[in-house]
Amino acid sequence: MIAAAADDKEATTLEDSPDYLDPTILARLKGLRLRARLIVEGYVSGVHRSPFHGFSIEFAEHREYSPGDDLRYLDWKVFGRTDKYYLKQFEEETNVACYLLLDTSESMRYRSASAPMSKLEYAKCVGAALAYLILHQQDSAGLVTFDNEIRALVRDSSNPSHMEQIVHVMEESPGERKTATAAIFHDLAERLKKRGIVVVLSDLFDDVDAMMGALKHFRHRRHEVILMHVLDPAELDFPFRQTTMFQGLEQLPEALVEPRAIRKAYLEEFNAYVRRLKQGCRMHRIDYVQMRTDQSLEVALSSYLASRR
Repeated sequence: MIAAAADDKEATTLEDSPDYLDPTILARLKGLRLRARLIVEGYVSGVHRSPFHGFSIEFAEHREYSPGDDLRYLDWKVFGRTDKYYLKQFEEETNVACYLLLDTSESMRYRSASAPMSKLEYAKCVGAALAYLILHQQDSAGLVTFDNEIRALVRDSSNPSHMEQIVHVMEESPGERKTATAAIFHDLAERLKKRGIVVVLSDLFDDVDAMMGALKHFRHRRHEVILMHVLDPAELDFPFRQTTMFQGLEQLPEALVEPRAIRKAYLEEFNAYVRRLKQGCRMHRIDYVQMRTDQSLEVALSSYLASRR
């Protein structure tokens, strides 16, 4: 365990409480791996057994029969139509590779007064929990951290000790620069050779069309894609009432704003942006999961993992 002894003592106490998955409590825990263990062992593990585990054997193509080939794989229907011998070839059954793509851009550092942790901290908790779960079921997990370029790339592995490296890289990701998702995703679609599941943990604040075009590249490479859209409650609800100085993130300027005057327009624009994201995901057969940083991890993960069973 990475966490200090004091954290272990707190974990023991928290395990007796039904509310320990609340992000306010999780934010008090210092060790990212400890948070991951609590999330997985406390709720997900056992309830949603192996939500990512393995690909089934799938038909790939035909090839002509050669003397000595196993006759069990002859396609007799093709023989009936063509009077020629062809063998069925299948993709090999294998454990799944899951690639966690963590957005560490500056906007991910945002945390409103009502949120117990920033978007980046919340995304790290979700990513660490998924990595813990994936390795626990003997599949392989990898990690990419990015902003306007790839900052770290941890190759996928099923070795249980791989968790240490994933957690270390996550904990060392500060969140300081702008986002450039389209270029990053196109690059990674070419780099990640082994077919697997790509899980994006991001606030997705970028050009929607360019981003969707890049995510389509993953689908073209036969990856499954899951978008976990991490948002602060203030971004969703715009609860501001008094005149407020909004600080620009990712090199945007500050702006003094009367919130009540723009709230309706903001919500219309923001909701239209979310609808475009969801529409793009449906079009390209990508799973979309919205996550609020004031939402229990139980709610954030369990319903989606249950739907995969």
